[in-house]
Amino acid sequence: MQVSVLFSGGKDSSLAAILLEPFFDVELVTCSFSLLPVGDIARETAENLGFAHRVVRLDMPVLEKAYAMVIKDGFPKNAINYIHSAAVERLAKDADVNFIADGIRRDDRVPVLDISRIRSIEDRNGVHYMSPLKGYGRAAVNELVDRYLVIEEDQSDNVIKADYETELREMIRQKDGPEKINDVFPAHVQSHVIERKS
Repeated sequence: MQVSVLFSGGKDSSLAAILLEPFFDVELVTCSFSLLPVGDIARETAENLGFAHRVVRLDMPVLEKAYAMVIKDGFPKNAINYIHSAAVERLAKDADVNFIADGIRRDDRVPVLDISRIRSIEDRNGVHYMSPLKGYGRAAVNELVDRYLVIEEDQSDNVIKADYETELREMIRQKDGPEKINDVFPAHVQSHVIERKS
């Protein structure tokens, strides 16, 4: 059986893929609006981890709506959740996809899907959605990452990554200038996976 894991190149989606590896043929999937070469960044990480990888193009109106949401809200939570939901929906419509997974942890607030949304996606599309890290808190995830992955971590705007935030930040930069990014995105640490530990 194959599982398609939504993949940003960060520690959570990488660890989710590793946890699923004993049970599934793992395919890493990066969703992109083609505003930046996030697929290339994720592909290199996927190769270093030893997983198959592909890029799925999301429709630009999804990013436009997310942009409008983050500008209106002044905070990225709803916009990121909206993009994540669109990404899961896009994968669920793929006839070759039966299992979809992501790297959402127990305590994550962004991105998340509520249970009614998950059930709706599963029922409408005949797929199964999983979050293998849902039972893990941040400290437990960090211990597993320390054991199995080589990563780099820094403030979000200093880390090479392929998550939804990257292209949303770029759209804000193009439309409103770089100062606006700091107005709507709180400072936070992000990770980029380099490789597995041997």
